[in-house]
Amino acid sequence: MDIDEVNARISYHASISSEMTRARTALESALIPVTAYILVSCIESYRRYPEMMRTIAKACTPAELGEKGRRPGNQIDAVHLWSIANLPLVARNVMTPFGLTTPDDDLARLGDIFDFWEPAALAFRGDGHRQAWNAGLVVPRYGREVVEELLAGTVPVADEESRGRIARVNAALTSFLFLLYFDTRAGYQNSGPYPLSDGRMLLVRDFNELGVSHFPWSAEVCGEIPYANLTLAFVLEDVAVTCNDWGTSMTNPVDYLSRLTEFAIFDSTGGTLTPISMTQLDDLNAAVKKAQRSCYRLIAGMTRKEKIDSGAYVYFTFLRPFARAAGVEDDLDWTVPRDSLDIYEGLSLIEGAPGEEAIADPYYAPV
Repeated sequence: MDIDEVNARISYHASISSEMTRARTALESALIPVTAYILVSCIESYRRYPEMMRTIAKACTPAELGEKGRRPGNQIDAVHLWSIANLPLVARNVMTPFGLTTPDDDLARLGDIFDFWEPAALAFRGDGHRQAWNAGLVVPRYGREVVEELLAGTVPVADEESRGRIARVNAALTSFLFLLYFDTRAGYQNSGPYPLSDGRMLLVRDFNELGVSHFPWSAEVCGEIPYANLTLAFVLEDVAVTCNDWGTSMTNPVDYLSRLTEFAIFDSTGGTLTPISMTQLDDLNAAVKKAQRSCYRLIAGMTRKEKIDSGAYVYFTFLRPFARAAGVEDDLDWTVPRDSLDIYEGLSLIEGAPGEEAIADPYYAPV
């Protein structure tokens, strides 16, 4: 890409990410130094993603990888696509004022990143849009075949006992994965809404990597969780639903489970949808809660540096699902920190989440 093409894409991401950031709910964790680890991961991403993306693209084209994300059980999803483009752009906001970037290097790195991101994003959505922001806050991840498969597995929700069981397991999975992913929502993603012929809406929620995974800490806390990936289908009546590029859904009314008419839960590991009986939800809930207690104790016992390094690993490995789908996951170095060591000490001292006053205009500067 030439400088005009790169700057056009910077401007595109800047306008969307600025508005998304202004609208977010930002709370600094009392347990984990989130801002510090995010900045470390951003520097690593800016400096290392271009070469890693070239390696991945040689094994499988970005468009093919985006298409692979349209099956359940993987993390080629809206938030991972948003992240692999935006984390390096955030890094520039930190590095450029200190002379840690040059225009020529900037242009080359960002050109590689956008060359990878754009065809992957277009193929993932399949509707001609790059992000939900451009499409009225809709994430049409799954096509008709998958939607029909999901609907075929749903059962009516006719009593409060069933509704309560669903609410409990959904809440347990959400809070556990938030902690497992070091206070980030990347472990669970909403997609849709998918309009049904009778006027109802289907909302799909994927929970990924909740068993023992590439996260080193998962081996100690996730051994008793019986599934690696789960896909939940919620059929809702008289509920307005939107989904953003961070995989977050907004519903009107907020209490969407009160309007739940049908539900299904599937083991989606390996890309297949294997139905899980409603009678198994209580056992799953108990296993997840036990794992969450263990995870909390483990993280609470970490040093500040261990927390920063672990959180930075979570963010840096947002590229990992693409490498896995391309078959080159084990050919790449996922060590963190590695290429941020020259400024790691300064970044590690940062406390607190930035407020509205920290949002620059433009959000990302052109090359």
